[in-house]
Amino acid sequence: MESAEIRRRWLRFFEERGHTVVPSASLIADDPTLLLVPAGMVPFKPYFLGEVKPPFPRATSVQKCVRTPDIEEVGKTTRHGTFFQMCGNFSFGDYFKEGAIKYAWELLTTPVADGGYGLEPEKLWITVYLDDDEAERIWRDVIGVPAQRIQRLGKKENYWSMGVPGPCGPCSEINYDRGPEFGVEGGPAVNDERYVEIWNLVFMQYERGAGEGKEDFPILGDLPSQNIDTGLGLERLAMILQGVQNMYETDTLRVVIDKATELTGVRYGASQNTDVALRVVADHMRTSTMLIGDGVTPGNEGRGYVLRRIMRRAIRNMRLLGATGPVVAELLNVVIRTMGQQYPELLTDRQRIETVALAEEAAFLKALKGGTNILDTAVTETKSAGGTVLSGDKAFLLHDTWGFPIDLTLEMAAEQGLSVDEDGFRRLMKEQRERAKADAKAKKTGHADLSAYREVADSVGETEFTGYSLTENESTVVGLLVDGVPSPAATEGDEVEVVLDRTPFYAEGGGQLADQGRIKLDNGAVIEIRDVQKPVPGVNVHKGVVQVGEVTVGASAYAVIDVRRRRAIARAHSATHLTHQALRDALGPTAAQAGSENSPGRFRFDFGSPAAVPGSVLTDVEQRINEVLSHELDVHAEVMSLDEAKKAGAIAEFGEKYGERVRVVTIGDFSKELCGGTHVANTAQLGLVKLLGESSIGSGVRRVEALVGADAYNFLAKEHTVVAQLTELVKGRPEELPEKISGMLAKLKDAEKEIERFRAEKVLQAAAGLAEGAKDVHGVALAIGRVPDGTGADDLRKLVLDVRGRIQGGRAAVVALFTVANGRPLTVIATNEAARERGLKAGELVRTAAKTLGGGGGGKPDVAQGGGQNADALDEAMAAVERLVAEAA
Repeated sequence: MESAEIRRRWLRFFEERGHTVVPSASLIADDPTLLLVPAGMVPFKPYFLGEVKPPFPRATSVQKCVRTPDIEEVGKTTRHGTFFQMCGNFSFGDYFKEGAIKYAWELLTTPVADGGYGLEPEKLWITVYLDDDEAERIWRDVIGVPAQRIQRLGKKENYWSMGVPGPCGPCSEINYDRGPEFGVEGGPAVNDERYVEIWNLVFMQYERGAGEGKEDFPILGDLPSQNIDTGLGLERLAMILQGVQNMYETDTLRVVIDKATELTGVRYGASQNTDVALRVVADHMRTSTMLIGDGVTPGNEGRGYVLRRIMRRAIRNMRLLGATGPVVAELLNVVIRTMGQQYPELLTDRQRIETVALAEEAAFLKALKGGTNILDTAVTETKSAGGTVLSGDKAFLLHDTWGFPIDLTLEMAAEQGLSVDEDGFRRLMKEQRERAKADAKAKKTGHADLSAYREVADSVGETEFTGYSLTENESTVVGLLVDGVPSPAATEGDEVEVVLDRTPFYAEGGGQLADQGRIKLDNGAVIEIRDVQKPVPGVNVHKGVVQVGEVTVGASAYAVIDVRRRRAIARAHSATHLTHQALRDALGPTAAQAGSENSPGRFRFDFGSPAAVPGSVLTDVEQRINEVLSHELDVHAEVMSLDEAKKAGAIAEFGEKYGERVRVVTIGDFSKELCGGTHVANTAQLGLVKLLGESSIGSGVRRVEALVGADAYNFLAKEHTVVAQLTELVKGRPEELPEKISGMLAKLKDAEKEIERFRAEKVLQAAAGLAEGAKDVHGVALAIGRVPDGTGADDLRKLVLDVRGRIQGGRAAVVALFTVANGRPLTVIATNEAARERGLKAGELVRTAAKTLGGGGGGKPDVAQGGGQNADALDEAMAAVERLVAEAA
C-alpha cells in the first residue's frame, strides 16, 4: 500500500466517524517557543491547554513534522528520520479511552478490501501504563486482545506530558511483531526493534505540576474534561504494509535512494557505510524539500540553520559516494514528484523550491572546495604535532570564511579520527557577536561610558515616555553629559546628552527613527535635539546642542517635538505595517520582516524571499495597500500579555525577545503586529503609498523602498511632468510611450551600427596610402603616422594589420600607428617575420612609445598595443619608434 493511500484511508476513516479533517499546518511553527513543528498535536496545543475553545469536538489530521535531535542516527537505524508524517485523531471532551481504542483496532485490523490496513490481530501487542487498569480492561475484555500480549510499562515509556505544568496522562501503545528475524520474542518490553511501535494513544485526564524530566513531577488532580491525542507514524506503518525492513526502503524514500545510486554508481546494499550515506541523502533531501516548500530558507540562525545543515549533509554525502557535480536538481525532482501526490503545493511551487535549493548547493560546493583544503591542512598539522583535537580557531575560520556549520566540521574531523575544541569555537563565536553588538551600540552612544546612564536609571528610575498621546510636556533634567562625560552644567555651543524624567521624544527603535525638536528650560536656555537613543534599557538620552543659555541638572524643562516630522514618520511606520501584511498575503508567511527603517515620508522594508518579486506582484501589493487606505481603517494600540497577543493573531517574529506585556498595533481587520512605534490614527491620514521598487540585500532577503503621503504625491507629480514632456516630444499618448521609445532606441542603435561601419570603412581606406608611403629605414619599410582622432582600439588594430599585409616583396616591415581616443593617446604596432628576424619586436617598440606617452603597454613580438596620458607627446613617441627601428636595422 503506497504512502499516499495510507494517508487517504486514515482521513477517510475518521471523517466518516464525525471527525473534522484539519489540513497539515506549516512546518514553520506558529509558536515562538518552537523552531519547527515536531509533533502532530502541536497545531491543537491551544485547545488542549484551554487557551482557545476548540471549534469542533473531534478532529483528524496528517501533520508534517521535523525533528533533528537524533540527526546523527539517521541512516544507521531502521526508524530514525528527520521528516515524518504523524496521523492523528483528537477528541476534546468527547470520546475517551474506549472510543479511541476501538477506533484504532478497527482501522488497523479491518481488511484492505473494506477500507482498513489489514494487519493480522495476532501480531499486535499492547502496552499500557503501570496502573492504568481501565485501559488494560478495555483491550482485554472489549477488544479481545489476549492478556499475554498486553504489557505494563512505567512513566518513562507510557506517560505523556508537555514537559511543563499542564495536561498529562497515561499512554497506550500499539506495537507490531515483525517476526523472529528481527530478534528475540517477549513483546515490546523486551525488544522494540522486533516489536515496533506504530500507534500511541494518549489519554489526557490529569493535570501535572512542576518537575524535572519525564518522570519527576506530581499529579495535581483531574482535568475538567478528558481529551484524546493519538499519533500513528505513517512511515512506520508504510514499512510494515510494504514489507520492507526499514523506513528508507518505503516508497517515498526508496526512489530517492535509487536516484542517488544512479548519480553515483554506488549499489544500495553493497556495504553498510555506503548504505548509511544513501539513506542520509534520501532522508535529508526529502526534509529539505518539505522545509523549503513551507517557506524556510537556508541561513545561519534558527530554522534556516536547520535547513542549511541537513542540505549540506546530503550534498556532502553525495560527494563521498562519488558524485562530482551538482546533484540537487535531480534528487529534488524525485522528491517533488513523489511527495507531490500527498502535498500538491510542492508541484505548483516547484520553481521557487528549486531556486532556493540550487542556490544553496552552488554556495556550498564553492565553500566545500576551499574549506576542505583548509580542514585537510589543519588535520595534517594537528596529527603531525601528535594532537587529537582540532583547535577552536580552525573551526571558527571554517565557519567564518567558508560557511562550514560546526556540525559539518565535527563530522569531517571525526572521519579523520579527531575531535574539535567546541568550547573554543563557541567562545570565538560569542566574542564575534559581542564585538558586532558593541560596534552597533557604539554608533548610537558615541562610546560614552554606559555606567553614567545606568546611574541615572538607578537613581531616578526609567524615563516615562508620553509620546503616544503627547507631543510636548513639562519635565525635569535628571542627567547631563557633555562630550560623553557626566557634567552638572553645560553652556551655549556644547554638544550634550540630556536625560529627562518624562519625555514625548521617541527614541530610535523598532526601525523607527528618533524624534527631533527642542527642550526649553525655565531660565531661557534652549537645546536643539537632533537624535534620541536608548543606550541602556529604560533611559531615553536626548542628543543635541545648547543653542542659548546654561543647562543644569535638576532644572525644570519643557520638551517639544517636531510635530511635522513625527507625523511624517508615523505615516511611514503605519505604511510599513500595511506593506508587511500585503506582502505576506501575496507571497505567503515566508515574507516575514527582516528589518525596516521608518523616516519622514519614506520607508524601507526588508523581508524574506528566495527570489526577486515580479513587477506585476509589486504592482498588486501597492494597489492593495492604497485600497486599504481608502477604507479609512482606524489604527488602535493595546497593551496585553504576550499569550493574549498570540491568541489575537498578532505577528510575532521568532527570535525576538518580548517582555511579559507587549503593545499590539491593529489596523482595522487588515493588520495586527507587536510594535512599540508611533502610528497614525486612521489609514486615511497616509494619503498615498508609492512603492519605488525592490532589490536584493543578501541571500534570501529583499528590500522594498517606498514613499508616503506628500512625498509620494510629489514623486508622482514629477513623474507626470516627465511623462507629459515625453508625450509632447514623441507626439503620442502616455500609454504609447513604451512602444514609441523602444522603437526610437532600436533605430538609434541601428544608426550607431551604421555609423560605426562607415567609420571603420573610412579608416581602412587609408591602408593603401599608408603602405605606399612607408619609409625605407636601412632596408626596413616603416609605415608610421597618426590616424584621425576618435578611432577605436579595435579599428586601429585592424588598420595596422591591413597595412602590414599590403607591404609585399619580402621586405622587413614595421607599422606603427597612433591616435587619440576619449582624450587619451593610443598606439598599435605590428612587425612582419622579416622584421622580427632583424630583432624588431612589436612589444618592445610599444613599450618605448607608451613610456613616452606617459603610460604603458605590451603584447606579442608580432603585434602589441599601448597608451598613455599625454596626447601632446604623440610626435615625440613616433620619433622614438623611428629611432629604435633605425638602430636595430
